[in-house]
Formats: sequence, structure tokens, C-alpha cells
Amino acid sequence: MTGQQRVLKKTIVGIMGSHRDDDPSLKRAFALGEGIARRGSVLLTGGGTGIMRAASKGAAGAGGLVIGILPDDRQTSRPGYPNEFVHIPIYTGMGNARNVINAMTPDVVIALSGSYGTLSEIVLALNGRTPVISLGAPSFDCPAGAPLYPASSVEEALGLLDRLLPKATD
Repeated sequence: MTGQQRVLKKTIVGIMGSHRDDDPSLKRAFALGEGIARRGSVLLTGGGTGIMRAASKGAAGAGGLVIGILPDDRQTSRPGYPNEFVHIPIYTGMGNARNVINAMTPDVVIALSGSYGTLSEIVLALNGRTPVISLGAPSFDCPAGAPLYPASSVEEALGLLDRLLPKATD
């Protein structure tokens, strides 16, 4: 790279949560996806249904870029994976092991409702010292000093995101 070229690093925000299409947090996920896109960040999800789809729809609708880290390979992908709002599908063939990628890639993770998969992503992110904003995520005992930030609303979660995201640099 020459001194004349400049690279702008995009921040990546992960949204983790339930794959269920009847989850009560779908509206929150959509609003978070919009907020992430409006901040110029890239959204990363598991690329499927439920929370993942709602967040992807919000981000894509606001002009954002959406990456989906998919559990299956291209030939055996399950229904709804990738959802129609994913711009960059990454077929891992790793099943739940893909949660490591979901947790370790983003600059910040926002966790909503979910079950064991969401919990594993939260723990993996925290273990990697990635900040996690919890907005209705499954609860668990967490060691003191972990970068876990509870939020009670979408607005509060986005405010925390603004404080936690590294500033885009060139």
C-alpha cells in the first residue's frame, strides 16, 4: 500500500439472538439493525431466521451491509439460511461451532433473547474481551470486570454502542 492510498476500517457489530420467528424481541432487533447501519457499521448475525432476520432487515433497509455466518454448507443449508437480507453469506459447515466466528469477529456484540446458542456466543465474546450489550439476553452469573453492559431499551443499547465502538480510522 502506498502513502497515497487510505483505508477506512468499518466497525462490525454482531447481533445474537433467537432463531424463532415469534420472538418478542423482533422489533428491538429490527431497530438495532437500523441503528447499526445508520452509524456506518457492518452488521454480523448468524444469517438465519428470527432475531437474525429482523436485525438484517433493519440494517439492509437503512442501507447497511449485512454479513451472515451460516451453520451449514451451501449444499445442505437449512430453510431460512441465509435470510433474504444477508448481503454476504459465509457458509461455514461448522454447525454451532460457527458461534466462535459470530462472537470473535465483531467489535461489539448485542445479545437479545435466545437460548443456549446465544449464551455460548455471549460467553465466547466475553472470554475474548469483546464488549457485550445485553438487551433481554439470557441471564447468567458473570465474573466482576467482564465487559458486559446491560441495557433496558433499544435507545440505551445504541447509546452504549456509541460509547463502546472504536472510531473509524484510516
